[in-house]
Amino acid sequence: MAKVTVPSDQQAEQYQISPDYVRISMAAAIELGLKPGRINRCNCNCINLLQNYPEGCYANCTYCGLARERPGTPEENTFIRVAWPLYPTDLVAEKIAEREANGGVGRVCISQVQDHRAYDDLVNMIRRVKKPAPQVPMSALVSATTLNEERLHVIKEAGVDIIGVGLDAVTEDLFEETRGRGTKGPHNWEYHWRIVRAAREIYGAMKVNCHIIVGLGETDKELVDMFYQLKEEQIAGYLFSFNPEPGTVMQDLSRSPIHRMRRIQLVKHLIENQGLPREAVSFDDGGNIARLDAPDTVVEVAVNTGLPFMTNGCPDRAGEVACNRPYGSYRPGEEYRDYPFVPNMEDLVIIRQEMRLEEVWANLDSPVVSHSLPVIN
Repeated sequence: MAKVTVPSDQQAEQYQISPDYVRISMAAAIELGLKPGRINRCNCNCINLLQNYPEGCYANCTYCGLARERPGTPEENTFIRVAWPLYPTDLVAEKIAEREANGGVGRVCISQVQDHRAYDDLVNMIRRVKKPAPQVPMSALVSATTLNEERLHVIKEAGVDIIGVGLDAVTEDLFEETRGRGTKGPHNWEYHWRIVRAAREIYGAMKVNCHIIVGLGETDKELVDMFYQLKEEQIAGYLFSFNPEPGTVMQDLSRSPIHRMRRIQLVKHLIENQGLPREAVSFDDGGNIARLDAPDTVVEVAVNTGLPFMTNGCPDRAGEVACNRPYGSYRPGEEYRDYPFVPNMEDLVIIRQEMRLEEVWANLDSPVVSHSLPVIN
């Protein structure tokens, strides 16, 4: 059941709701001067905004802090384990324009929730941001269930150049179990892919991305298969690490071991940037990566850049990652699941230890080597 029962036509008088109000990530609020503080070792280069309704979200995804059946109000809950303070949309747009005029904003992204008002309000909010800051790059992280092809065109015309879709699960069965029929939620695997592919046609190659969560119950093989599919269709894949939210159905599920996350990140990078062939990755009977056949120099160079282990996100005007989501996949003081900055030499030492490279790369004699990866349960 919904968190509130006030009719929607009366909510504007009782709640600070979208499109007149918007939630903003804590990191972005600090970046715009709306909150005091600083983010360790990095800046927030993307202003992430989130629609606000008293019900939270009508979807019921088993891992999401905004899920319909999660206890509490939206004010008490989090999204990707991050607090999202609420401000007037026009104030946020004004602060974005000020920042754009004084050094520039990497990107602005507005995230939809599942609500019958979400599409109209998204278009309204895009226009509010674009009016004082017409040059700022904008993305929309959409709820595919609220959209169709015509609406995708309208969103583009309003000023969005990149569309993100929270696919999250990498197989139909897992999607239905965590987001669709199994949760009494509205989402459907086939319809999500219809919207993803329609957006790919409308927005262009690599202008559409699918969010993928590592640790919902998928196998390594299923993740790798998805990476190859997305590359073939020229759709970007952005990795997140499952981090259990208190009060959700999946609150007691453990995160994937850091070893698994690091190896998935590395293989994804090699597929996308080095053309790693399918036959280079083999799996055990449980679908875990068991073997990687790749040139030693290619793997070494990839690891030494640190790029495979950084946050995946939409680019700024220079093509660098803007959406670095500090603390989106981990808490302060925890190990970085993805780095919101380029890892330095000390970070790379930790990353190598996490991947147990001394076990994998021992006694390498030939330029093309077999890196036998320990099975991760």
